[in-house]
Amino acid sequence: MSQHHLKPLFEPKSVAIFGASDKIDSVGQIVFQNMLQSGYHGSLYPINPNHTEVQGYKAYASIAQIADSVELAVIATPPHTVPGIIEECGKQHVKAAIIITAGFGEAGDAGKALELEVLEIAQRHHIRLIGPNCLGVMRPDIGLNATFNKGSAIAGNIAFISQSGALCTAILDWASANDVGFSSVVSMGASVDVDFGEILDYLISDTKTRSILLYIEGIHNARSFMSSIRAAARIKPVILVKVGRHAAASKAAISHTASIVGSDDAFDAAVRRAGVVRVQTITQLFSAAKALSCGFDPTGNRLAIVTNGGGPGVMATDYAIELGLEMANLSDVTIQTLNQVLPATWSHGNPVDIIGDAQADRYQHAVQACLEDPNVDGVLTILTPQAMTKPLEVANVVIALSNQYKKPLLTSWMGEAQVDESRRAFNHAKKPSFRNPESAVDVFSFLSAYHKNQRLLLQVPGPISHHLAPDVESGRMIIEGALQEKRKILGEMESKALLSAFHIPVAQTMVARSPNEALLIAQQLGFPVAMKINSPDITHKSDVGGVMLNLANAPEVRAAYHEIIERVKSIRPDAHINGISIQPMVVKPNGRELMVGVTNDPVFGPIITFGAGGTTVEIMADRSVALPPLNHFLVKDLIQGTHVAKMLGTFRNMPPVNIEALESVLLRVSEMVCELPMLMEMDINPLILDENGVLAADARIVVEVRPPSEDRYAHMAIYPYPTHLVSNWQLADGTDVVIRPIRPEDVWLVQDFVKNLSEEARYFRFMKSVEQLSETLLVRFTQIDYSREMALIAVKDEQGQEIELGVTRYAINPDGESCEFALVVADSMRGTGLGQKLMTALMEIARSKGLKRIEGEVLKNNASMLKLMKRLGFTAVVNPDDSSIKNVYKAL
Repeated sequence: MSQHHLKPLFEPKSVAIFGASDKIDSVGQIVFQNMLQSGYHGSLYPINPNHTEVQGYKAYASIAQIADSVELAVIATPPHTVPGIIEECGKQHVKAAIIITAGFGEAGDAGKALELEVLEIAQRHHIRLIGPNCLGVMRPDIGLNATFNKGSAIAGNIAFISQSGALCTAILDWASANDVGFSSVVSMGASVDVDFGEILDYLISDTKTRSILLYIEGIHNARSFMSSIRAAARIKPVILVKVGRHAAASKAAISHTASIVGSDDAFDAAVRRAGVVRVQTITQLFSAAKALSCGFDPTGNRLAIVTNGGGPGVMATDYAIELGLEMANLSDVTIQTLNQVLPATWSHGNPVDIIGDAQADRYQHAVQACLEDPNVDGVLTILTPQAMTKPLEVANVVIALSNQYKKPLLTSWMGEAQVDESRRAFNHAKKPSFRNPESAVDVFSFLSAYHKNQRLLLQVPGPISHHLAPDVESGRMIIEGALQEKRKILGEMESKALLSAFHIPVAQTMVARSPNEALLIAQQLGFPVAMKINSPDITHKSDVGGVMLNLANAPEVRAAYHEIIERVKSIRPDAHINGISIQPMVVKPNGRELMVGVTNDPVFGPIITFGAGGTTVEIMADRSVALPPLNHFLVKDLIQGTHVAKMLGTFRNMPPVNIEALESVLLRVSEMVCELPMLMEMDINPLILDENGVLAADARIVVEVRPPSEDRYAHMAIYPYPTHLVSNWQLADGTDVVIRPIRPEDVWLVQDFVKNLSEEARYFRFMKSVEQLSETLLVRFTQIDYSREMALIAVKDEQGQEIELGVTRYAINPDGESCEFALVVADSMRGTGLGQKLMTALMEIARSKGLKRIEGEVLKNNASMLKLMKRLGFTAVVNPDDSSIKNVYKAL
């Protein structure tokens, strides 16, 4: 693939600064001075029509006067001048601009109109914009400090992206004092053009960046954000702070689920699924980044604590348990080892209290024993300066152990003057050290969350999880029937019919419209029965006295019919009543009442919720939230995220439930939200689960018209594995070939395929000599999101093992209308038609996505590929920047 389209923004060879000035403390003066003081490596041009010279540099009245090409424009002039400047930049073929100027969308309608004008001009000239109203951009390694921050940044390997310029200045000030370096600092401002998604995409391949930190106030494009953050998190640690955790819901909730699930729940579910660590404070942000950059290999949440003071150890233990961490159960071997090396008075358990007179050797033995224990996922070492303590000697021992083992090893040297030298030693060795144990426990919880979320990231479920396919068409017809009648809320019968179409067991229900009809239905179903008001206008039936249970005979049924109707009419005279729904009483003495729900977040789309059910669901608010699609691994994680999960095993006198039946329902609900974009809200409450199975006793579903889309999963933030693209093909010799989208587990299949290619084939594919793919490339090639990119591999079965025969892929360009492709087939497959088959399939997928053009680069001596391109109707032209390459393209 060609160089990243944001390279002119982050690695410009030349920069023009509009509004550069000598006026002390003006924005233009600070920006230009920052560029000079940071030692920018490229060409620098001040532009100010009122000056002939700026800080010793010749000043230009306009960009048209500059003879050389300019890649990046930095604009610090009044807002009304910006449209004209962008127009000038466009005529001079400037590729990117940073608009520091404020006074646009945040300034009211006039500013918003100006903002839209600037964006229209930029898009017309293909100029990418950061801002407006931003601090700017830093790339310390090349001396780019295009900000008005009073000060620079140390070069390092952390990329920091923030939606708050003010926060950037505070963090940069803190970072300099704490020796924290950056590969990039990006203040996004209003984000009218370039957003999180594209910046993350650039940082994925940026060799200077090892970890990515984000400060987020809001997400504009969920699909782009999720696509890019998932791609980044597969390769580099991503840690973020999201503000506005407790914002009130903006719309009235129709369903139980919508009333208890807020936007922050959706965001939390999204970042967990993206393999990202979310922290709550800026201090935690950098502490977590420092810990993840140490080369630790997080594997779980079992913590061991080694301390020379009992009190701090107990405090750390209490806090760890509050955070949901597990105190490691030390193995018998570890206990025996510690008995041999520690005084008889040691704590004989975890926390490992090695007594106040502990010297460096005692720390070494205890910490090493814990690190070698298979029951331990990480160790926190605490030191309190006591009479016999030698803090620096202990610190050096712990640093040596940290270099020897991959398990997280965190330290808390408590105190001040006596441990100051030790802290400097930890900082010099780039080891995470904390002033108090609680901060260290926090960071271990982040490392544990990172490990867990990375496992969630690897899950790539398809839209359909069961062998028994649902009746999707019937489900759509039920919804469309209601929408044609201008109804958004399905009746109880319709709701249960929809669940049945997806094979979710429901309680048999019939609707009575008179007392006599109620009697006949009750006798047909068998006593006892439950009776509930049937009204599209009433969400919570029990709130209006619309539910009566355990009706054992005909007189009770007749009386209940009249009583329910009268009570509901009295409380809700406006409600339209369709009758009374009657169903057998679900008698499950060992049943647990649960709730499964769906709601639609305005940013992240459909969200699945699981938790405790019943009439107190809003008050209890015991729920776990996940983004679909789900598979068995994700469903288990969803269930375990609730308190009610503890009641699903043996509980009091009740046997354990049929957990497989519950998992099946959650998978079926995932299928529903994948395949039914019109499904907006759903409550299955109560969902009654016991040792024999599960039954949906009640359901309420809200639907809505959605505009048609060529993308069947456009309503989802995470694209399901596209099983509908799997196809079978046959070579001329009768060999059966499966062509399917690539999966994360194909990583070694791809590595073997590349290894077995001839040197020429590898050179033609990668345009350089490649023996095998790096781990980073393997991840990028096999863990894709199927939304902004696609990769199809052709495989055959050979003695029960898949063998890769070829692969083709595309990535959608920033314009959203074209894509860049790559293709390679095994040397043994040349001349078989496989390459043409793969390309034809790929182009069909691109066409179905609404893409209008496919393009690529081919070495001019790759005769067979150029011949294939001609056969497929591609146009080939010489690359203007490199005559050894031909650009090929075709309209779709």
